[in-house]
Amino acid sequence: MADSGEDPRVTGLRTAVSRLRRELAAIPAEFPDRATAEDELAALAAMTTTGTLETPRLRASLLRVTAALGSVSALAPGLRDVRGAVDLFGVPPGV
Repeated sequence: MADSGEDPRVTGLRTAVSRLRRELAAIPAEFPDRATAEDELAALAAMTTTGTLETPRLRASLLRVTAALGSVSALAPGLRDVRGAVDLFGVPPGV
């Protein structure tokens, strides 16, 4: 636990999601799945503030964000950071 008592994985995920949201906002181009990516990043951000972090839900959101943004090379580092942060929550049982 961090000094604040918060799980450092949550802090890391919040930071990575916030960074990717800022990077996405800085790209002026519109693309078909931008709204999906923005919605899923907002959902991930909300999960980090409410404390409701279920690994299957995190992974589903990550999959949708990756599908929406995977072809935008400028966002690859931020997307990689979000994936790394989600991976810290482990693999859900039965996978």
